[in-house]
Amino acid sequence: MSKHARRYPPEFQEKAVALAQQGEKSIRQIAIDLGIADQTLRRWIERAEIDAGTREGLTSEEREELRRLRRENRVLRQEREILKKAAAFFAQENHRTR
Repeated sequence: MSKHARRYPPEFQEKAVALAQQGEKSIRQIAIDLGIADQTLRRWIERAEIDAGTREGLTSEEREELRRLRRENRVLRQEREILKKAAAFFAQENHRTR
């Protein structure tokens, strides 16, 4: 998300998507009425369709799990590097004391 992007409450997003899905107005007109960019509304609609299983893609839950696992993986790699360096350091110290 860009540093200028605004966060909208999930309830607002859900209502906006519901309005768009009613089909009474164009997506562009709904976005104007709500004071948001039409591309923002299109992304929300796409995300809702993916979460509902009517469109191909990772669901919000899957995306969150992927983010969590990537973060966990990054931490584990860092910890492994620290342990490697510590093991090398102590092996060198052990060798010197003999």
